[in-house]
Amino acid sequence: MKFPFRQSRSAQRARSWRWLVPVLLVLLFLAVLVWLPWQARQMEATERQEQLIADTLWVEQTLRFELARSEEALAGLGADLVARPPAPAALQARFKQMFNNGHELVRIVWYGADGQPLASHGLEPPAALPAPTRLALEVASATRRGRYSEPYGATTASPGTLDYYLPLFSGGKPAGSLIATYSLQVLLDETVPWWFAQDNALTLLDRDDRPVARRVAGGPGRGVYTHRRELDLPGALVVLSTDSVKRAPQLLPNLLVGSVIVLALGLVLSLGALWRHISRTLAAEAALRQQMAFRTAMENSLITGLRARDLEGRVTYVNRAFCEIVGLPAEEIVGKKPPMAYWAPEVVGESEERFRGVLSGNVIPQFETMFLRADGRRVPVLVFEAPLVDMDGKHTGYMSSVLDITDRKRAEELNRQQQEKLEASARLATMGEISSMLAHELNQPLAAISSYTAGAINVLENSGKSGEPVNAGMLRHALEQARQQAQRAGQIIRSVHQFVKKREPRRETVGIRSVLDGVRALVELQARQAGVVLRIDIAPQLPPVLADRVLLEQVLLNLTRNAIEAMQDTRPDQRVLRIAAAHEAGSVTVSVIDRGHGIAPEVAAGLFSPFYSTKAEGMGMGLSICRTAIEFHGGTLTHAPNPGGGTIFSFALPAQAADRALG
Repeated sequence: MKFPFRQSRSAQRARSWRWLVPVLLVLLFLAVLVWLPWQARQMEATERQEQLIADTLWVEQTLRFELARSEEALAGLGADLVARPPAPAALQARFKQMFNNGHELVRIVWYGADGQPLASHGLEPPAALPAPTRLALEVASATRRGRYSEPYGATTASPGTLDYYLPLFSGGKPAGSLIATYSLQVLLDETVPWWFAQDNALTLLDRDDRPVARRVAGGPGRGVYTHRRELDLPGALVVLSTDSVKRAPQLLPNLLVGSVIVLALGLVLSLGALWRHISRTLAAEAALRQQMAFRTAMENSLITGLRARDLEGRVTYVNRAFCEIVGLPAEEIVGKKPPMAYWAPEVVGESEERFRGVLSGNVIPQFETMFLRADGRRVPVLVFEAPLVDMDGKHTGYMSSVLDITDRKRAEELNRQQQEKLEASARLATMGEISSMLAHELNQPLAAISSYTAGAINVLENSGKSGEPVNAGMLRHALEQARQQAQRAGQIIRSVHQFVKKREPRRETVGIRSVLDGVRALVELQARQAGVVLRIDIAPQLPPVLADRVLLEQVLLNLTRNAIEAMQDTRPDQRVLRIAAAHEAGSVTVSVIDRGHGIAPEVAAGLFSPFYSTKAEGMGMGLSICRTAIEFHGGTLTHAPNPGGGTIFSFALPAQAADRALG
C-alpha cells in the first residue's frame, strides 16, 4: 500500500519540475521584456545627459574662443599704441573693425599713463570705474597681464556687463591701459547657435550664482538634464548653466507586442548586418592589402630614411632610403638594439646618452648626428623623432625620419669660406681706401726718426771736433724721441696687419673699450683727414662681450668711415663723429652717430642688401658685411635718424657675466 503512494509522489514531483522550467523561462522572458525598456530608458537618459555635457563644453569653448580672439586683438592694438600710436582716424577705424568682428563689444577706452581717457569707441567712458573694474585694474597692473572684472550691472530688467583691463608698458614702465566692455547678453545671443538654444535654457551666473545673462528661446528648462561649466577667465568667475527643455524618456507602450516585433526584426536585421559585416570585412582586407602595397611603394620611393623602434629601442622597421644612408641591408638592422653598427665612433657617447633619454621618455624631437656607412664613409644626418601611438592611444615606440644633409653641410662650409673671403676683401678694400692717409701718418714718425737720429749724429760729430764731452742728456732725449716715433709707426703697421690678415673667426671675451682702442688710430686718421672731430663716450663698468675682435673692428671701421663720408657737405664746425657705448637690458650697445645728410626713406629699404650702394665707386657690401658679422655674434644692427641731424647706426651684443667689468 505504501509503494503506490510513493510512486504517485515521485510522478507529481517530476510533473512539477516539467512545469517549473517553462514557468521560469516565461518569467525570465517577462523579466527581460520589462528590464530592456527600463534599461533603454536609463541609457537614453544617460546619453541625453552626456550629450548635454558635451554641448555645454562646446558652447563654453566657443564663448572662451570669442573672448580670446578679442583679447588677442586688444593685445595687438595695445602693442601698436605703445610702439607708434596711429592717427585718430586710423584708430577709430580700428576700433570700428573690432566692433564689427565682435558684436559683444559695447565700449573700448584707451587711457593714458595719467589715467585720463585718450580715445574711446561705443558707449561713453564712465565718470568713475566700477568697483570690479578697479579691482581688476590693481591686480592686472601688479601682474602686468590682462584681467577680467567680475560681472556687474545685472538687474531683473537688464543683463550684466564684463570689463577686460589690459595694462600697457613701454620699456618696463606703465604707458596707459585699454579697457574693453562686453555685453554678456549679446555674447550669449551671438555665440550660442539657435539649435542649441531651442533645446536648452542657458544662463550666465556670477560668483554668487546670480544670473547676469539669460537665453530661453525654447522655453524654461525642466530641471531634468542640467550642467554647469565655469568659463576660464583670468580674474572673473562666470558659470555657464544649461537646463534642457526635454522631459525624461517614457516607457514604451504595449511592451509585449512591441518586444516580439522588435525581436523578430532584430533577428532579420542581425542576419543582414552579419552579411554586411562580412562583406565589409572582405572589402576592408582588400583595401588594406592595396594600401599596404601603396605605402610600401611610397616609402621605397622616398629619399628620407624611416626607422621605427619599440619602447626598448629595438628597431622594428626601416625603409629602403634608410638602408642606403647607412649602407646596410634591412635584415642587419631590424631587431637590433643599441649600440648600432652605423653609429660613428666620435658620437657613440652622445648617441648612448640620447638613447638613455629615449628609454626614460625624454625624446629630443630634432637633432644632428653622424652615421658611419658600411664602406667607412661618414654621413651627417638630421633626425626627427616622434612617438608612435596605436589606435587605442597606447604609446608603442618611436618613429624617426632621417635626412642625409651632406650636401647642405658642404654648401654651408662653402658659404662660410666665401663669407670669410668677402670679409677679407672688404678689409683690404677698406685699407686701400685709407692707404694715402696711412702713408701720410707713417711719414710723420719716419721723418721724426730721421730728424732725431740726424740730431744725435750732429751732437756726436760736434763733440768730436770740439773735444768737449758728449751731452748725454741731449743725446738720450733725441734717441728716446726716435724710439717713441718708431713704436708709433710699428703700432700702426701692426694694426693694419691684424686687420687685413686672413684668419678663422675666433670668439673670445673682449671689452668694447679695447676694441675701440684697436681701431682708434685708423679712425682718427680718417677723421683728421676729413676735418671731423672724434668724440668717444664709453659708460663706466661696461660688461664684456663674447666676440671676434677683428670682426668688431671691421664693423666699427666701416660704420665710422661711412659716417665721416656722410659729413663731407656738413659745415666744418658741425662735423662731429660720436662713438657711444652703454649697457642696456642685458646687452652692450655701441652707437656711431654722425651729423651728415641722413638716409632717405627709399634708400633705407635696401640699405643692408648686398651690392646696394649709393656711392658711384662703392661695392655695396660694407653694411651687408657689418650686419652679417653682428648677427654671427647673436646681435642686431639697426639705424635711426639723429634728432640733431644725421644718422645713428647701433649694434647690440649680448653681455657676458664676468667677475669684473671690462671697458
